Amino acid sequence: MDHIAAAEDRIVTERLRQKLNDVNSAAQSQLSGVQDHVNFTLQQAYFKCAYECFDRTKGQGEIGNCVENCSVPVLNAQNLVESEMAKFQERLQRSLMVCQDKFESAKLQQNRTSTTKDLESCVDQSVQDSIKSLPHVVARLKASLSMNQ
Repeated sequence: MDHIAAAEDRIVTERLRQKLNDVNSAAQSQLSGVQDHVNFTLQQAYFKCAYECFDRTKGQGEIGNCVENCSVPVLNAQNLVESEMAKFQERLQRSLMVCQDKFESAKLQQNRTSTTKDLESCVDQSVQDSIKSLPHVVARLKASLSMNQ
């Protein structure tokens, strides 16, 4: 019986890993436009701005301050994206913890097959809810970054 339980655990673990991969894929796909904006549009503007800072009439400190000021929009955008994604991951993690807690409680009360199915169902719902929230996260980022919707 322990071999069967171990095999079931491996199968469930693999299914859960696949669901998390689905969330990652969806996030990467939906955030690609925002990432492109930060990595190309804002980075390009940074380098153009920084290039303009190098003027022989300016002192080293003035050049350094100018370049630093040029980097502010890129750094702010990167921090914003990281912050939003951290919040997204935190919400997903909390949701998955609730599933885990329900699973642990149910395991003490019911048969293993039913609790495993309940866990998978809960995780699937959490993943689907997270994926559904991604367009709202992306829209918020685009608005904050003044990107065309």
